[in-house]
Amino acid sequence: RRAAVAGGVVGVVKTERLIVFLKGFPRSVSVGVALTLIATAWFVYNLSQESIADFAAFKDKLLLGFAALGIMTCIYVKDYLGSRGLALVMLLLANEMVNAARWEETPWRLVITTWAYVMAVGGMWFTISPWRVRDLIEWVTVSPQKVKQLSMVRIGLGVGLLALGALVY
Repeated sequence: RRAAVAGGVVGVVKTERLIVFLKGFPRSVSVGVALTLIATAWFVYNLSQESIADFAAFKDKLLLGFAALGIMTCIYVKDYLGSRGLALVMLLLANEMVNAARWEETPWRLVITTWAYVMAVGGMWFTISPWRVRDLIEWVTVSPQKVKQLSMVRIGLGVGLLALGALVY
């Protein structure tokens, strides 16, 4: 929630720097490596917490294999690594959001759940076509004014989520 507000403030205050960062993001190897390794560690941790009897015999091999897959992705799949890492983090974050909202007894939980499902669909879409992140960024950064307007929307979303967190959850 605070990240939504902070990101929006950056878009309003440092618009030009944000545009430069966003335009380089989809193919950024350093950001992509960081996001991919974060997602890999997060996924391996989630998998280690599962108690699936069908996989118990080779759970250690699965954990090692997925960790190796994440590391090898950083080494051998550098094209659109930033987009791919973002997609992985979006999918994992959506899972956490749905799990957290599941226990709330308020209809307002649908705000978080809907947002999570939008992120999950976006994460899947960006996974299979990572160049779409570049296309979306091109649409967003067509002018500094548009970046500022969308940043204001992001601030509004963040403030709304903070209000929900304080008053409802």
